[in-house]
Amino acid sequence: MNGVSILPTNSSTPNRPWRTTVVAAVLLVVAALATAVFRHAGTCLVREDALSRADAILVLSGSMPYRAEEAAKLFRQGYAPEVWITRPAAPLEQMQTLGVHYVGEEEYNREILVHEGVPEADIQILPGEIINTEQEIDEASQEMQREGKSSVLVVTSPQHTRRVRALWDLLAGKSQRAIVRAAPDDPFDAAHWWRNTRDALSVTREYLGLLNAWAGLPIRPHTDTNQTHGD
Repeated sequence: MNGVSILPTNSSTPNRPWRTTVVAAVLLVVAALATAVFRHAGTCLVREDALSRADAILVLSGSMPYRAEEAAKLFRQGYAPEVWITRPAAPLEQMQTLGVHYVGEEEYNREILVHEGVPEADIQILPGEIINTEQEIDEASQEMQREGKSSVLVVTSPQHTRRVRALWDLLAGKSQRAIVRAAPDDPFDAAHWWRNTRDALSVTREYLGLLNAWAGLPIRPHTDTNQTHGD
């Protein structure tokens, strides 16, 4: 009136502090869950079976001397009558060209087993060369078929146990039973895996390997024997 315009009051925009509170609470919950997942990423990788007797003990390559030492302990306790060792692929030709005498990891594992009380006659180095765990399981499964064995006690590192189980279930014969055990003296710190590069790299590699196994192994192993075997 009289040329004066009256602006309408914005009564449709109420004060909404509760929205800020809800968003903050959701963010706190997400942060807490992410922290819990991060902290327990190492312990979630450790998955052992109950101990029981088997036809053979299989020492997966890597992490010397801990896996072989645990295999020897299980042998002495009577859990299996023999111990199998896998043979990692080796760059023998390249070493010979350089004039370097190369001793494969399987020989060191054999010496550890003998030192820990396993008779040489009860140690078998599997014939096929392997590059990774997938090939190790294939080789062990074939050896079980050749010898008519139905069970094997697999010794590996703690962080490797869950992936070994996943790969065994995927690759081994239905009648072949694996009892997966961890070498307790392995220095992997499952509860504090982020504190050193060795454990952090192990956890990263294991989860990538698990994703590959759960997807049906679409990513195949490399075949370059100049590279060292990796779990």
